[in-house]
Amino acid sequence: MFNQHAKWLKVTSKEIPWRRPIASLNYLLTSHVWRQDHNGFSHQDPGFIDHVVNKKADIIRVYLPPDANTLLAVTERCLRSRNFVNVIVAGKQPALQYLDMRGAVRHVAGGIGIWDWASTDEGREPDVVMACAGDVPTLETLAAVDLLRQTLPQLRIRVVNVVDLMTLQPAEEHPHGLPDPDFDALFTTDKPIIFAYHGYPWLIHRLTYRRTNHRNLHVRGYKEEGTTTTPFDMTVLNDLDRFHLAQDVIRRVPGLAERAAHVVQKLRDRLTDHRQYIETHGEDMPEIRDWKWPY
Repeated sequence: MFNQHAKWLKVTSKEIPWRRPIASLNYLLTSHVWRQDHNGFSHQDPGFIDHVVNKKADIIRVYLPPDANTLLAVTERCLRSRNFVNVIVAGKQPALQYLDMRGAVRHVAGGIGIWDWASTDEGREPDVVMACAGDVPTLETLAAVDLLRQTLPQLRIRVVNVVDLMTLQPAEEHPHGLPDPDFDALFTTDKPIIFAYHGYPWLIHRLTYRRTNHRNLHVRGYKEEGTTTTPFDMTVLNDLDRFHLAQDVIRRVPGLAERAAHVVQKLRDRLTDHRQYIETHGEDMPEIRDWKWPY
């Protein structure tokens, strides 16, 4: 039905000038892969986003709000729009709140932006860019930043959150796409980028393959690993958890791996502790389950 409606919109809204605008089709996807605690592996598939992105750029919009206020701001934008198919991806479970309403409105208006309050580059050139798109990837990215701030305080980290997925495409390909100079300003032209994404990693590469720094882009996402397990273990199975993300940073920042071998060992030990705990108790460790942004 989505496929047919998108094709119908393309013809009627763009090629038949006498048709009046109609309300957009707003698709709220709340049953997503990272919180399928009971359905299991058979119900874990974020590929609908990939199908949506195949349609005409002037018709489709894809939003991944990281918290409740951005979800409200995205929803208002979508309900006010005409002649689009808007896909909003947001889970049903309670989540952390990062932005106040004013900040959320600004973030949604830009579609993408640096979160200064989470970054440690302080307006200077970063050592690494940690990007995220989606509620669970954002949570794990911020938790990874917290670990790195505790163990490697000298590391300059820039946190970039993507709420409008289509900003990643070049401006020539999508109306919401960032011009190359703006994209380079966010992601740099030569620093490693660790990108935590809600869906299949290849889509981020597809959207960004023409960007200057694509060669340094490393994407973590869903890679067809899953079962009926705890929420955090789903991220561990797909290497999207905070410990794997922190290890990625250490491995990819030039010269850091040799100086931070002890940190990598501690991160591996935490993964072992996680596995033993969930096998014994059937739920995530309290320090994982109850984690909040501490700064």
